[in-house]
Amino acid sequence: MDPWARARDWAEIQERMLVPLYEAVYERLEVGSSTRLLGLGCGSGLALLMAAARGASVTGVQARAPERLALARERLLPEAGGTRTRVRAGVRLTDGEPADLGDAATAACDLVTAFEPIGCVADDSDGLAESLAAAAPLVGRGVPVVLAGWGPPERCATSSVLRVATKLADPLRGAGRWRPALRDDLEEVAQRAGLRPDGSGRVACPFGYADVDNAVRGLLSTGLFDAAVAATDQEQVDKEVREALHPYRRGDGTVWMPNVFRYLIARTA
Repeated sequence: MDPWARARDWAEIQERMLVPLYEAVYERLEVGSSTRLLGLGCGSGLALLMAAARGASVTGVQARAPERLALARERLLPEAGGTRTRVRAGVRLTDGEPADLGDAATAACDLVTAFEPIGCVADDSDGLAESLAAAAPLVGRGVPVVLAGWGPPERCATSSVLRVATKLADPLRGAGRWRPALRDDLEEVAQRAGLRPDGSGRVACPFGYADVDNAVRGLLSTGLFDAAVAATDQEQVDKEVREALHPYRRGDGTVWMPNVFRYLIARTA
């Protein structure tokens, strides 16, 4: 799939499924005009946009996903220039890691988020603990850090569809294959990053789509089926995902899958 088309599918179809998660976290942490938020792996920027709408100053960093970052810039910095780090009042986006922002920008942050859900693909937390550990000293002591992950498979209808990825990707026997979320996925990442857990929550995030075509595009935009596509082909993955979606298709043609996502609040040491 064309990477730009997939990034658009993520931004226009799939990303909004996580809005209840973003809202729950922002409400619990009272994000508002006094908040200075650092978003790690900010993607196409919807979570940052929601925080900015609450009055927060937002800083986003994203490495190795230029298409999603370009969409974040369209949303948050429509008139910014062509530099690697783009800034306007209350908004800063950069292609890279927190260290690329400079000490002044990171030291001012009093909330860190890593909203890309983990706990659904083998090795999907690789690198996250290291990024968090690198960011923690830059923002200071006692700063809340939010991690997000998939809930228990029995509470996530989408798990049955994601099993297609495992079935088709098995010949690769490598990273990137779906696996059930584990109870302590988030806590293990926080521990490796040297963070102190300080609360958690669960949020209903149903996946709702206008039709099956819309659902297939949205789900494939997540990257969770990449290994399956590599092991077979796009046509085979599309076919089997459509079949797996059949139980969730409603009479009017829409697709509805109840899911629960989990978040962990940890604090820098």
